[in-house]
Amino acid sequence: MASSSSSSSSTAWVYDVFLSFRGETRKSFTDHLYEDLRQAGINTFRDDEEIRKGENISDEILKAIEGSKISIILFSKTYAQSRWCLDELVKILDCKKNLQQMVLPIFYNVDPSEVRKQTGEFGKALTQHRQRFDDQKVDEWKVALTTVADLSGWDLQTMTNGYESKFIKKITEEVMREVNRTYINVAKYPVGIESRVSDILHLL
Repeated sequence: MASSSSSSSSTAWVYDVFLSFRGETRKSFTDHLYEDLRQAGINTFRDDEEIRKGENISDEILKAIEGSKISIILFSKTYAQSRWCLDELVKILDCKKNLQQMVLPIFYNVDPSEVRKQTGEFGKALTQHRQRFDDQKVDEWKVALTTVADLSGWDLQTMTNGYESKFIKKITEEVMREVNRTYINVAKYPVGIESRVSDILHLL
């Protein structure tokens, strides 16, 4: 337990949050969530559409995932249709295991059990993937989906009865709490600092 804490505290995070999402939500829910997080002062990475030119996940995305303290995964109906998203998911879980990254799933008009058990649209997507990719790769994605769906997360329909603005507000508040836990506590009225400031100003 001590080694886990030490590893986490020594990690130099570049971003507070990495957003993993399917393009269908880019200009709607994901955009609203991104803006709310940014306005709250949370340094959030959201990939540009230009990054997603190839089928394989880019080095830039991999570095962004590794450099984020928290990964938020937005499960929408078509999330599992994207090999890119599923590869992001596997990478995120790797960072959770090795870098103690926090992973927070969002179920956006998707029942968590659909993700956990790969039924409905998620089941159909994985069946289609088996026609293109080997079983080992698809099984890896299945394990990743089940693992993340078992984590504590947010369900739009049960948490705020479908009201997206309230839902986003709750997410931002929770992320703020998690991010602020790592901040260094500085005394409101520090003692003995004036002379040191004067010395530095004199040198300048």
